[in-house]
Amino acid sequence: MHTTLSIFGLKPGQKRWGLAQMGTSQQPLRRVPELGFFKLLGSGADNGFGLRPNLLRYGMMAVWESEAAAAAFFSAHSLWQEYQQRSTEIWTADLAPLKSHGLWDGVNPFNYKPDLSDADGPVAVLTRASIRLRKTPRFWKYVAPTSAAVAHAPGVLASIGLGELPIIRQATFSIWESAQAMQQYAYRGELHREVIQRTRQEGWYSEELFARFRVVKSEGTWDGKNPLQALTLAS
Repeated sequence: MHTTLSIFGLKPGQKRWGLAQMGTSQQPLRRVPELGFFKLLGSGADNGFGLRPNLLRYGMMAVWESEAAAAAFFSAHSLWQEYQQRSTEIWTADLAPLKSHGLWDGVNPFNYKPDLSDADGPVAVLTRASIRLRKTPRFWKYVAPTSAAVAHAPGVLASIGLGELPIIRQATFSIWESAQAMQQYAYRGELHREVIQRTRQEGWYSEELFARFRVVKSEGTWDGKNPLQALTLAS
């Protein structure tokens, strides 16, 4: 098994095309050999954490049956080539699951054990939830500002808010220079702990998933740079 996340920055004239792909790309992707799980994701303003949509920023999360299947798609598939032609930049990361719990549309797509030869290095965190409609005001009051604050946490390399559907199906993806940096924020941040407690007490979610990954490698750019470049230069 092999997991990837791609983030696209579309060209200014491609807003209508990008929005349409959230629906029209579903069938072509279902026919891709050895693509077991995928989600096309939109994004909001303010680095993905705002209610207003960003019609030039999208993502695709995918779990493949093999690394070779992913490589074949990214090198030659016509849909991917079209995304490349219509984008100013694309960043893709290969992710190896370290820990995951919960469900995403009834399954845990990251419930497999990769072959990890190196236990150190940058980690990524994905949190995803289906929000109960009556709980959306509470979610956007507390969770969205807290998620946006991740971008300024010590040790974070990049973060973005993504979603399958506006308002009610939301996800946060962040990259950290180390597992230690991520854990210090998660367990010592008072505001973060308060929000987690509220979600449990008030039952905001009908479904949720948390996953932590080793970032094996990445290529391309996200907001003009590769988030892992700073670590490469430091080493």
